[in-house]
Amino acid sequence: MLEPGDTAPEIDALASDGQRFRLSAQAAKLCTVVYFFPKAFTPGCTKEASRFRDNFPELELAGASIVGISTDDHEKQCSFADSLRAPFPMIGDADRAISKAYGVLWPVIELPRRVTFIVNPLRTIEAVFQHEVQIAKHRDDVLRWVDKMFRGRRSQA
Repeated sequence: MLEPGDTAPEIDALASDGQRFRLSAQAAKLCTVVYFFPKAFTPGCTKEASRFRDNFPELELAGASIVGISTDDHEKQCSFADSLRAPFPMIGDADRAISKAYGVLWPVIELPRRVTFIVNPLRTIEAVFQHEVQIAKHRDDVLRWVDKMFRGRRSQA
C-alpha cells in the first residue's frame, strides 16, 4: 500500500457525475481526498459515504476535493452516488486497476481495504488512514488533516 511521501498514481476515469475525474486536474485544490471502500450499498460503505457527503461543504470550503472508489462497475457506482445524493464524484473500478495502483486490495478476495489517502496538488501522498471497523474515524481523520493543511496555507499567506 502507498504511504505518505509516495507519488499518487494518476486517476483518469469516468465518474458518477458523467465527467472524467483526473487526479492531476485537481492541482488547484488544497488537496484531494481519495477514499476506497469495498462495495456499494453495504451498510458500512453507505455509512462512510454518507459521512463524507455530510461534511462535503466543510471540505469544499477548505479547498479540498474528494472522490470515492470501489470495485463496483460504473453503473452500480452511479446508482450508489445517486441514492446518496453524493455531491462528489464516485468511480467504479471494476477492473481493479486503480485499486491495484494504490495497493489497497485484500489478498485473495481482491476487494479494496477501507483506506483514505490525502493527496496534495503535486500528487504526493500527505496522509493515509485505514480503519476497517471504526468507519467514522476516516471522516474524523480527514477533517483534522484538511484543517491542518488549510491553517498551514493561511499562515503562509
